Amino acid sequence: MDARGLPIRLALSPGQAHDASLIEELLEGLPRGAMLLGDRAYDADKIRARQSERGGWANLPPKRNRIEPIVFSPHLYRQRNLIERFFSKLKHFRRIATRDDKLGDTFLAAIKLACVRLWLRAYESTA
Repeated sequence: MDARGLPIRLALSPGQAHDASLIEELLEGLPRGAMLLGDRAYDADKIRARQSERGGWANLPPKRNRIEPIVFSPHLYRQRNLIERFFSKLKHFRRIATRDDKLGDTFLAAIKLACVRLWLRAYESTA
């Protein structure tokens, strides 16, 4: 997501796989120095190290079983609501909300088409 809640990169993982398995593919598209926001499931030293190598910062809440403390900003974490609002906007597309497509490729294509519509709506002229 960018600062306006519009998607930058998308990937679809199998239902039985953890979302963090695609993190390398998703981080590839981020510009250098970007801040990474995610939920507790993404709290891993590998993800934090990868993002700091790229000159960015991973603001991820620590897992409850984390032993060594980390720097986490609850104030910046409030921006994560843009991600949740993006998923809410996707659910307005009935085909995506009901998961009519059975194949992963066609479902991802439907999500990408919906994202194109969200991008166009963001740049639409109001005059």
